[in-house]
This record gives sequence, structure tokens and C-alpha cells, in this order.
Amino acid sequence: QVQLVESGGGLVEAGGSLRLSCVVSGSTFSRYAMGWFRQAPGKEREFVAAISQSGDHIYYTDSVNGRFTISRDNAKNTVGLQMNSLKPEDTAVYSCAATLSPLNSDYVGQRLYAYWGQGTQVTVSS
Repeated sequence: QVQLVESGGGLVEAGGSLRLSCVVSGSTFSRYAMGWFRQAPGKEREFVAAISQSGDHIYYTDSVNGRFTISRDNAKNTVGLQMNSLKPEDTAVYSCAATLSPLNSDYVGQRLYAYWGQGTQVTVSS
């Protein structure tokens, strides 16, 4: 059974940085495209970033482009999200997700991803 476990969340001041990690177990990591999503209090979960199986294709939502970097290490079964220049509006629970599908035009949609982690809290103070 595929399991995803996130780590690295915490409390940081605006302008600071955090690095999230997601370790995947139970299957061959390199078969999965990976995504990061976030859900702020009172809001729907939204797409943040995605990376293809090979790492050749990367996508970001506009609000984090230039500040966040998604990466993967297939040897360590890990996907990371480096978050710089954090803003209070980045406060949310961040979850990683995995899909066996290629990253097609629906990569922002939650339905593409079959497997999800439980999430890690990121809080950015002003």
C-alpha cells in the first residue's frame, strides 16, 4: 500500500523559509508524478506545485511561482518543496499527493492524484 508522509512544517515569520519533504513508501517512487496542495482555514484545498515522474516537467500556481521550488530524489523516494519569501497568506496545511498518470492538462485537479499524505501545518506570522 502506498503511503505518503510529510514533514518540515512549522511556524515562521514573514519573509522566512521552510522546506517540506514527503517520503513515499510501498511502491516504486519513480512511477509517480507528485504534487503539493494546500488548504487554508475556511478555504478549499488548492494546487501548489507538481513534478513529473522524471522531473522534466514542473508546474506552479501563480501565487508561489518564483518563491517555491519543487524537487524530487528518486533514489530517496522523496519529493521536496522549498518555500522562500513566505507570506502570511501561505499559511495552510500542505499535503503531498501521488499519481501514476502523466501530468496532463489536469495536473491542478485533485482527482488526478490517487494517494495523499495527511499534511503538515505551515504558519507564517506577519
